[in-house]
Amino acid sequence: MTQSDEQAGLGPRRLAWQAVTETLKRRVPLDDVMEELFQTEKLTSRDEALARAIAIVTFRRLGTLGHALRERLNKPPKDERLMHLLAVGAAQILFLDVPDHAAVDSAVTIAQGDPKLHHAGGFINAVLRRVARERDQILGQDDPWLDTPTWLEERWIAQYGEPLATRIAQAHRSLASVDLTVKSDPQAWAERLGGVLLPTGSIRLKERTAIRDLPGFEAGEWWVQDAAAALPARLLQPKPGERIADLCAAPGGKTAQLAAAGAEVLAVDRSAKRLARLEENLARLHLTAETRAIDAEKLTAGPFDAILLDAPCSATGTIRRHPDVAWTKSQEDIRKLSGLQSRLLDKAAALLKPGGRLVYCTCSLEAEEGERQAEGFLARHPDFARSPVTPDEIGGLAECLTPAGDLRTLPSQLALSEHDRSGLDGFFVARFVHRGS
Repeated sequence: MTQSDEQAGLGPRRLAWQAVTETLKRRVPLDDVMEELFQTEKLTSRDEALARAIAIVTFRRLGTLGHALRERLNKPPKDERLMHLLAVGAAQILFLDVPDHAAVDSAVTIAQGDPKLHHAGGFINAVLRRVARERDQILGQDDPWLDTPTWLEERWIAQYGEPLATRIAQAHRSLASVDLTVKSDPQAWAERLGGVLLPTGSIRLKERTAIRDLPGFEAGEWWVQDAAAALPARLLQPKPGERIADLCAAPGGKTAQLAAAGAEVLAVDRSAKRLARLEENLARLHLTAETRAIDAEKLTAGPFDAILLDAPCSATGTIRRHPDVAWTKSQEDIRKLSGLQSRLLDKAAALLKPGGRLVYCTCSLEAEEGERQAEGFLARHPDFARSPVTPDEIGGLAECLTPAGDLRTLPSQLALSEHDRSGLDGFFVARFVHRGS
């Protein structure tokens, strides 16, 4: 890497540092922060990808990075921005294919250009060079719980038992795979795209590549959707001509599944901006759905033949894909969201025809947002009954079913021969039938 190349790399590295700092400060999704920064800091697509990669790996291994840095500091700096800059530099040294000197020198230069950190250049240089020298020692400390906040560790061990919880924590340290949902003929598309056809019907790509450059993208033959995220709409069993509501619908993968099945879909989301993206995705896929920007709790449409409720949740099941979730969510978030989920379930029940089907799902690993919601809903609504999921509906993955017949996928499940292509997002799915007349 030439000196000019290193200088050109300052932009994405500075943006990654800013994104990490802002995400932790504001406790908002990293994707939202990076989108804001990309609008103000004009980078090439290549530099945007580098900035995103640095920020994501920093969050994925934030516990390991913090532990390694604290062991090498006599006294951690009071300025959190300085600690974050050290973490971003160390992440490149330890976990990305970046020359050590590029990671060190860029961090020093970024600090020198910051009014509050300009004095810290020598300190940053010394710490990061020590990290580089002691790389093997740091990476040899292979405790998967280092990268999980203590409150989540305690919850998962209590819910799943220590062996399974540890496997979940380990899975979160791996890069999430890229899965696709196709309109038709998944076997043929798997062969054409060089992917693996999963037992659930999704296609898992073997190589990470530019999605827009793949065959079938422009023609709208498929869309990106984690294999677990594709299951709720399939379990709703949509039929042509049915009137189906997709509540909290954005970004629209499930809406596309319902529309592709021939259903008349109403896609509801409180965010007009997110709905606009959903509409763009449907246009590329040559699919149609009615959209409505409204809080689902205020929806007056209906009754519907079937309803899919993908409720807002803590998203702890997506930590492989969005590692910032582990560091920006709290127990209080789970408490508040579980209340919202109960209200949305009650609303969905009121919008459903007698004999209709309701699928409730969250991308959460927490029982309050999954199993306990299902039991609470049935207790409040005796006119509804659980419709148990069967193994044949999910490609024979019986280990993903709870004793009650709900679906519970975990990041440690769906182990493939290639470890870096294993795993699922963590989802909970319960299916109910309205027994009223």
